[in-house]
Amino acid sequence: MKEKLIRFMQGRYGIDQLSKFLLLSGLVAVVASSVFVNNIVGLIFYILGWALVIFCYFRAFSRNVQKRYAENQVFLTKTYRVRSFFHRQKNIWQQRRVYHIYTCPSCKQKIRIPRGKGRIEVRCPKCGATFIKKS
Repeated sequence: MKEKLIRFMQGRYGIDQLSKFLLLSGLVAVVASSVFVNNIVGLIFYILGWALVIFCYFRAFSRNVQKRYAENQVFLTKTYRVRSFFHRQKNIWQQRRVYHIYTCPSCKQKIRIPRGKGRIEVRCPKCGATFIKKS
C-alpha cells in the first residue's frame, strides 16, 4: 500500500507551508461554523472552511509544480514578518533560563546578560550608555 501511495504521488506537488495553512484555517472555519448553528454566518463559515480544505488537497495533488511553488513563495514572502516575529519570541523564551534580557534605557536595544553574576554595570553596545542591573 505504501508503494502505491508513493507511485501515485510521483510528479505531484505534495504538502508545503501554504497547504498546511489552508488546511488548518479550513478546519478552524468548519469548527467555528458549529458555534453559529442555524445562522447564515455559520453556513458561510462551513462553506468557506470546506472550500479551503478542498483547495489544499487540490494543491497537494497538482502536477503543475512550478505554479504551486510560486504560490508558496508568495505566501512565504507575505507572511515573513509574522513568522520571524514568532521565531524571535520563541528564541527569547528559550534563552531566558540562561540569560536575562534587558533593554537599554536610552536606545531601547535588547541586551543579553548571563544569569548569576550579581549586580553588574551593563554597557550598551549600540549607544554606549551604562546602567546597573542585577543578573
